[in-house]
Amino acid sequence: MTTEIILLLLRLISSLLLLTLLGALFIILWREYRRTAITWESQRRSHGSLVMLREIDGKYLKTGEEFPLLPITSLGRSPTNSIPINDNFASSEHALVTMRSGQWWLEDRKSRNGTMLNDVPVTQPMVITEGDIIGIGNIKLRLELEL
Repeated sequence: MTTEIILLLLRLISSLLLLTLLGALFIILWREYRRTAITWESQRRSHGSLVMLREIDGKYLKTGEEFPLLPITSLGRSPTNSIPINDNFASSEHALVTMRSGQWWLEDRKSRNGTMLNDVPVTQPMVITEGDIIGIGNIKLRLELEL
């Protein structure tokens, strides 16, 4: 073999290696893009709000107060909470609503009077869904998700 043929083969091999590297890099970037797009879409779709309710004759009616949900939403009597609760039975840091893996979770923050989910005491973090009613003291809040 002549030197020219050996150089031509080395050029072809290095070109193929470079194309393989670029192809692998493209595949990695595409997968990362898809994963980010799916995460973004799930977060965008899942945002909603907590709507204040008032019980009249055994039925819950909206009071007109609506609080947007953040990925981490704190509820309690303290004004530093995302949603301040004006109720003497609410603790200063009463409960936490968080977005985890595309689902909303409700967690009691060791409050004195407890947190209720659909009239059931919350003893550990629980998944909450559209229409669930959160009870803090005398206050009732319904989860409404944006579709």
